[in-house]
Amino acid sequence: MATTPDPQDATAAYRARILGFLGDRDPLAVLGSTGDALAGLVRDHAGKRLQTRPIAGKWTPCEVIGHLCDCEWVYGYRARLILCEENPAMQVMDQDLWVVGQHHNERDPRELVEQFRALRPHNLRLWRSLTPRDLARAGRHSERGPESLGQLLPMLAGHDLLHLDQLQRLLMAIL
Repeated sequence: MATTPDPQDATAAYRARILGFLGDRDPLAVLGSTGDALAGLVRDHAGKRLQTRPIAGKWTPCEVIGHLCDCEWVYGYRARLILCEENPAMQVMDQDLWVVGQHHNERDPRELVEQFRALRPHNLRLWRSLTPRDLARAGRHSERGPESLGQLLPMLAGHDLLHLDQLQRLLMAIL
Protein backbone atom coordinates (compact mmCIF):
# COMPACT_ATOMS: atom_id res chain seq x y z
CA MET A 1 0.00 0.00 0.00
CA ALA A 2 1.37 3.41 -1.00
CA THR A 3 1.64 6.05 1.68
CA THR A 4 0.99 9.72 1.26
CA PRO A 5 4.18 11.78 1.64
CA ASP A 6 4.30 13.78 4.85
CA PRO A 7 4.15 17.51 3.98
CA GLN A 8 6.44 18.28 6.91
CA ASP A 9 9.06 15.89 5.52
CA ALA A 10 8.80 17.55 2.11
CA THR A 11 9.15 20.99 3.72
CA ALA A 12 12.20 19.90 5.71
CA ALA A 13 13.79 18.38 2.59
CA TYR A 14 13.11 21.54 0.56
CA ARG A 15 14.62 23.77 3.24
CA ALA A 16 17.65 21.50 3.64
CA ARG A 17 18.26 21.48 -0.11
CA ILE A 18 18.07 25.27 -0.38
CA LEU A 19 20.19 25.86 2.72
CA GLY A 20 22.73 23.34 1.43
CA PHE A 21 23.54 25.74 -1.40
CA LEU A 22 24.20 28.52 1.12
CA GLY A 23 26.37 26.49 3.50
CA ASP A 24 28.17 28.80 5.89
CA ARG A 25 28.15 31.83 3.58
CA ASP A 26 26.73 35.13 4.77
CA PRO A 27 23.20 35.44 3.33
CA LEU A 28 23.47 39.22 3.00
CA ALA A 29 26.73 38.94 1.06
CA VAL A 30 25.17 36.37 -1.27
CA LEU A 31 22.11 38.56 -1.82
CA GLY A 32 24.40 41.50 -2.54
CA SER A 33 26.34 39.62 -5.23
CA THR A 34 23.55 37.93 -7.20
CA GLY A 35 22.81 40.90 -9.47
CA ASP A 36 26.43 41.07 -10.60
CA ALA A 37 26.51 37.31 -11.19
CA LEU A 38 23.39 37.52 -13.36
CA ALA A 39 24.77 40.51 -15.26
CA GLY A 40 27.97 38.57 -15.94
CA LEU A 41 26.07 35.59 -17.29
CA VAL A 42 23.99 37.75 -19.60
CA ARG A 43 27.04 39.69 -20.75
CA ASP A 44 28.91 36.47 -21.58
CA HIS A 45 26.10 34.74 -23.48
CA ALA A 46 24.01 35.83 -26.46
CA GLY A 47 20.31 36.49 -25.88
CA LYS A 48 19.18 33.66 -28.17
CA ARG A 49 21.34 31.20 -26.23
CA LEU A 50 19.67 32.32 -23.03
CA GLN A 51 16.27 31.72 -24.63
CA THR A 52 17.14 28.17 -25.71
CA ARG A 53 15.39 25.29 -23.92
CA PRO A 54 18.05 22.57 -23.58
CA ILE A 55 15.80 20.15 -21.65
CA ALA A 56 12.16 19.63 -22.68
CA GLY A 57 9.77 20.70 -19.97
CA LYS A 58 12.42 22.69 -18.06
CA TRP A 59 13.02 26.41 -17.95
CA THR A 60 15.37 28.27 -20.25
CA PRO A 61 18.12 30.40 -18.71
CA CYS A 62 16.03 33.48 -19.50
CA GLU A 63 13.07 31.98 -17.63
CA VAL A 64 15.29 31.27 -14.62
CA ILE A 65 16.31 34.94 -14.55
CA GLY A 66 12.65 35.94 -14.84
CA HIS A 67 11.82 33.62 -11.94
CA LEU A 68 14.46 35.33 -9.82
CA CYS A 69 12.78 38.65 -10.62
CA ASP A 70 9.42 37.22 -9.58
CA CYS A 71 10.91 35.95 -6.33
CA GLU A 72 12.36 39.35 -5.60
CA TRP A 73 8.83 40.78 -5.74
CA VAL A 74 7.33 37.92 -3.73
CA TYR A 75 9.99 37.65 -1.03
CA GLY A 76 10.10 41.44 -0.68
CA TYR A 77 6.35 41.46 -0.18
CA ARG A 78 6.45 38.55 2.27
CA ALA A 79 9.22 40.18 4.30
CA ARG A 80 7.25 43.42 4.58
CA LEU A 81 4.06 41.52 5.38
CA ILE A 82 5.73 39.66 8.24
CA LEU A 83 7.45 42.80 9.49
CA CYS A 84 4.25 44.87 9.57
CA GLU A 85 1.47 42.40 10.43
CA GLU A 86 0.98 39.84 13.17
CA ASN A 87 1.45 36.26 11.91
CA PRO A 88 0.18 36.99 8.38
CA ALA A 89 -0.85 34.34 5.88
CA MET A 90 1.49 34.03 2.89
CA GLN A 91 0.02 32.51 -0.25
CA VAL A 92 2.10 30.16 -2.36
CA MET A 93 3.02 31.24 -5.88
CA ASP A 94 2.81 28.85 -8.81
CA GLN A 95 6.22 29.67 -10.24
CA ASP A 96 5.60 27.89 -13.53
CA LEU A 97 2.40 29.85 -14.19
CA TRP A 98 4.22 33.08 -13.36
CA VAL A 99 7.06 32.31 -15.78
CA VAL A 100 4.70 31.39 -18.62
CA GLY A 101 2.13 34.11 -17.89
CA GLN A 102 4.72 36.86 -18.00
CA HIS A 103 6.41 35.52 -21.14
CA HIS A 104 9.85 35.66 -19.53
CA ASN A 105 11.42 33.73 -22.38
CA GLU A 106 10.28 36.34 -24.88
CA ARG A 107 11.92 39.17 -22.96
CA ASP A 108 15.41 40.51 -23.43
CA PRO A 109 17.56 38.87 -20.73
CA ARG A 110 19.38 42.18 -20.18
CA GLU A 111 16.04 43.79 -19.33
CA LEU A 112 15.29 41.03 -16.82
CA VAL A 113 18.68 41.52 -15.16
CA GLU A 114 18.08 45.27 -15.02
CA GLN A 115 14.73 44.61 -13.36
CA PHE A 116 16.36 42.31 -10.81
CA ARG A 117 19.14 44.81 -10.15
CA ALA A 118 16.56 47.57 -9.61
CA LEU A 119 14.53 45.51 -7.12
CA ARG A 120 17.26 43.81 -5.10
CA PRO A 121 18.79 46.94 -3.51
CA HIS A 122 15.41 47.93 -2.06
CA ASN A 123 14.91 44.51 -0.51
CA LEU A 124 18.53 44.23 0.57
CA ARG A 125 18.22 47.54 2.39
CA LEU A 126 15.26 46.10 4.30
CA TRP A 127 17.03 42.81 5.08
CA ARG A 128 20.10 44.69 6.37
CA SER A 129 17.95 46.87 8.64
CA LEU A 130 16.26 44.02 10.48
CA THR A 131 16.96 43.60 14.18
CA PRO A 132 17.06 40.23 15.99
CA ARG A 133 13.54 40.97 17.20
CA ASP A 134 12.42 41.64 13.61
CA LEU A 135 14.05 38.40 12.41
CA ALA A 136 12.02 36.47 14.98
CA ARG A 137 8.72 37.72 13.49
CA ALA A 138 6.89 35.06 11.50
CA GLY A 139 4.07 34.44 9.07
CA ARG A 140 2.26 31.31 7.90
CA HIS A 141 3.20 30.02 4.49
CA SER A 142 0.26 28.23 2.87
CA GLU A 143 2.35 25.11 2.15
CA ARG A 144 5.38 25.24 4.45
CA GLY A 145 3.71 26.52 7.60
CA PRO A 146 5.33 29.00 10.00
CA GLU A 147 8.32 30.92 8.60
CA SER A 148 10.19 33.70 10.33
CA LEU A 149 12.16 36.46 8.68
CA GLY A 150 15.22 34.79 10.18
CA GLN A 151 14.33 31.64 8.20
CA LEU A 152 13.42 33.49 5.01
CA LEU A 153 16.70 35.40 4.77
CA PRO A 154 19.02 32.38 4.37
CA MET A 155 16.38 30.62 2.27
CA LEU A 156 16.35 33.51 -0.21
CA ALA A 157 20.15 33.51 -0.40
CA GLY A 158 20.23 29.73 -0.90
CA HIS A 159 17.51 30.09 -3.53
CA ASP A 160 19.71 32.56 -5.42
CA LEU A 161 22.62 30.12 -5.33
CA LEU A 162 20.44 27.19 -6.43
CA HIS A 163 19.33 29.12 -9.50
CA LEU A 164 22.80 30.47 -10.30
CA ASP A 165 23.96 26.84 -10.27
CA GLN A 166 20.97 25.90 -12.44
CA LEU A 167 21.90 28.64 -14.92
CA GLN A 168 25.47 27.33 -15.19
CA ARG A 169 24.20 23.78 -15.81
CA LEU A 170 21.68 24.95 -18.42
CA LEU A 171 24.31 26.98 -20.25
CA MET A 172 26.64 23.99 -20.33
CA ALA A 173 23.82 21.90 -21.84
CA ILE A 174 23.23 24.43 -24.63
CA LEU A 175 25.65 23.76 -27.47
